[in-house]
Amino acid sequence: MNIQILYEDNEVLAINKPAGLVVHADGRTDEPTLADMLLEKYPSIKGVGETIPLTKGGVIEKWGIVHRIDRDTSGVLLVAKTQESFLNLKSQFQARTIKKSYRTIAQGTFKEKDGVIDKPIGRSKSDFRRWSAEYGARGELREAVTEYHVLGEGEIKVYGQAANQLIRKLSYLEVNPHTGRTHQIRVHLKAVGHPILCDDLYAPKGPHLLGLKRTALHAFSIVFKGLDGTEHKVEAPLPEDFKTALDELNLL
Repeated sequence: MNIQILYEDNEVLAINKPAGLVVHADGRTDEPTLADMLLEKYPSIKGVGETIPLTKGGVIEKWGIVHRIDRDTSGVLLVAKTQESFLNLKSQFQARTIKKSYRTIAQGTFKEKDGVIDKPIGRSKSDFRRWSAEYGARGELREAVTEYHVLGEGEIKVYGQAANQLIRKLSYLEVNPHTGRTHQIRVHLKAVGHPILCDDLYAPKGPHLLGLKRTALHAFSIVFKGLDGTEHKVEAPLPEDFKTALDELNLL
């Protein structure tokens, strides 16, 4: 798989992760990962960063990986090339000074076109794979804040089994998470009644529309500072499946 390089210097690499590629191993499967591909192309990153200990022994090696995005999410991802750079980026993530912006297509339309979803996230009470920002979430509830802006709205005609015509309304959003909880954007949009299109984990009964074969979420941009304090902004162009979907909604 060809991985597009969006930005590179002596400290950091910003890549455009394609949808369908997992960032690093999880200890349960042996499928190819982005971390494997990076190590093959950049062997000098071996030893940069941290490992993840496994409960049954051993560790997951994710050399250079500072943060992750979900398998079905596409877009920009930062990779540290040196340990000094890794610690610099890690400290910025911990201080929440790194700015991330996503693009997504959500179900329905929003009454408020600009808003902030401020709902703590815990474990789902019904599915161990999910997180939840709704009543009944289990375990420790951790602060989570997501800002959104509606970039456009569209609708598509869907025909049922009896040839009944339905109108599905959809919203194209800019989404900026201020915290970095697992599945945060997906969880928050579901909690306010607008799950992401084609998200089979958080909206398993939702429609598959616009030809999309994966969760309609794209990491569009990231802003970070290098070791010398210089600010960098890197953008990942919308992938073809996103552009096709937006074109069908007349939003491109």
